[in-house]
Amino acid sequence: MLAATVLTLALLGNVHACSKGTSHKAGIVCRITKPSLLVLNQETAKVIQTAFQRASYPNITGEKAMMLLGQVKYGLHNIQISHLSIASSRVELVEAKSIDVSIQNVSVVFKGTLKYGYTTAWGLGIDQSIDFEIDSAIDLQINTQLTCDSGRVRTDAPDCYLSFHKLLLHLQGEREPGWIKQLFTNFISFTLKLVLKGQICKEINVISNIMADFVQTRAASILSDGDIGVDISLTGDPIITASYLESHHKAVLETWGFNTNQEIFREVVGGFLSQAQVTVHCLKMPKISCQNKGVVVNSLVMVKFLFPRPDQQHSVAYTFEEDITTTVQASYSKKKLFLSLLDFQITPKTVSNLTESSSESVQSFLQSMITTVGIPEVMSRLEAVFTALMNSKGLSLFDIINPEIITRDGFLLLQMDFGFPEHLLVDFLQSLS
Repeated sequence: MLAATVLTLALLGNVHACSKGTSHKAGIVCRITKPSLLVLNQETAKVIQTAFQRASYPNITGEKAMMLLGQVKYGLHNIQISHLSIASSRVELVEAKSIDVSIQNVSVVFKGTLKYGYTTAWGLGIDQSIDFEIDSAIDLQINTQLTCDSGRVRTDAPDCYLSFHKLLLHLQGEREPGWIKQLFTNFISFTLKLVLKGQICKEINVISNIMADFVQTRAASILSDGDIGVDISLTGDPIITASYLESHHKAVLETWGFNTNQEIFREVVGGFLSQAQVTVHCLKMPKISCQNKGVVVNSLVMVKFLFPRPDQQHSVAYTFEEDITTTVQASYSKKKLFLSLLDFQITPKTVSNLTESSSESVQSFLQSMITTVGIPEVMSRLEAVFTALMNSKGLSLFDIINPEIITRDGFLLLQMDFGFPEHLLVDFLQSLS
């Protein structure tokens, strides 16, 4: 369960420093309710099985004095799992503390080789090797804490308990089963319990953090393309209440050399200015902020018109720098992204090669053209491009039900039901093998 929880929680996580305390300045707040955790809990068995199978079980060696035989040396070697099944599991959220997972009736059969040796009263050395199986029934209790480390989700399970209901030693090909079982069963059972507890709890914690890194890397890939990405670092430790699990993220757009798609603007303007060459450059990185009215995008762009002279050998350039502020609302339905324009403002900054009256006329024309034709066309294309991009990143594989994207001052609230991201679990388990 803890790893499955991280699988969803870490879909929002990258790299940056975390702040401590209960107050978090965030761009995205991710809340996973308890019913959602119960959905994730259905897949717990696969992760726990992987933990048991990945755990390395060291050889167990020792000596024990036995009447008539003296010191008997023994060793359990090549301990492996031959069978594993899990009956059930449940999860509880402990306020401001941990995610408590109880896994009942884990049936495990271990196999390996038992080697033992002793010296007889006549000085004869006896060395034997016997295959063995250990049939066990185990309950597992894991209390997991979630923290923020350099902007990433980290898990720690300081409380991890294994309770053995059954631990039976079976020897194959044995010639002296009676005294061997009498010698080894109790002592080896006690030692094996300690070894299993240490190795399995360690492996569960390791897998949880491997999964966090795996999903956060996948999330970073989903939310980036080329020179554009989103810093969705955690701003603090995840918050645990009795009814939900919540995390806070930055959600800051980052660009590295933003390049505008010139073809869109050429086609938009071409219908009005068939003889003009038009180029558009973004002069600084767009700023994106969340407000109650929607997602506000602010950018400074330069628009350059190049008109040919009658002699066709020279051209006249007119350049505008515009501060553009756009307010949009995003929604997601039927595996498609939709953008709605709520508000649009264009503020002139500088103009070159135009008189004042001509500048006002061109500005009016430019604003009308962008508002009535340019923005709707650009948004329509962005919807298609972003939907295709998200699908290429695997978002369409998620079963997202009734999603809502609600903007608030300073953060974005996402509400949805969802099916377990089975494809991510399959990819993750395959990456471990």
